[in-house]
Amino acid sequence: MDPSGNDSPMTSTGLASGETLPPGLTEEEAEEMQLELTKVDDEIQTLRQVLTAKERHATELKRRLGISPLSEIKQNITKGWHDVQCSSAYLTASATLEDISRSETYKRTQDTLSQAGQMTSAAFSTMGSAIRSRFGEMSSNLSMRHSLSMPAMRNSPSFKSFEDKVENMKYKVMGRSNGESSPTSNNAPF
Repeated sequence: MDPSGNDSPMTSTGLASGETLPPGLTEEEAEEMQLELTKVDDEIQTLRQVLTAKERHATELKRRLGISPLSEIKQNITKGWHDVQCSSAYLTASATLEDISRSETYKRTQDTLSQAGQMTSAAFSTMGSAIRSRFGEMSSNLSMRHSLSMPAMRNSPSFKSFEDKVENMKYKVMGRSNGESSPTSNNAPF
């Protein structure tokens, strides 16, 4: 049996019988290299065993100190975030964003978007009130017990007024497209 634990027949150089030496190597050099390879393999195995023992010892120490894997992850994330915040790329980007937020253009854009949001909110509120009042009018004028046909309802003044307001809102929101002209109704809520 050879030193590696294999049962294959080996020559003194460690090569399987029937194999030839690589070109440029003498039998003595191949034998020395094989011994060195065996030693290195043994050292690697020893280092693996030592590393495993050290890892077990470290795990036991962490357990005794009350350091859980979750707290380790948390600590690693905190350290990583700190490293990111201290990086030159982050500091440069942060300074640039701060400069942008102080610029007049940014402030004007922010004001414009804020006003647009307020106007949109008011428009939807007004539309909701108009819809609520029109449906209220329709339900008070027409008893639900009476069976109304759809054409009769569509011809009611309340429905026509509601339809005009929806068309007007569509026009204001979407603007003129496809050659549409503005609605003719002048009783729009906005």
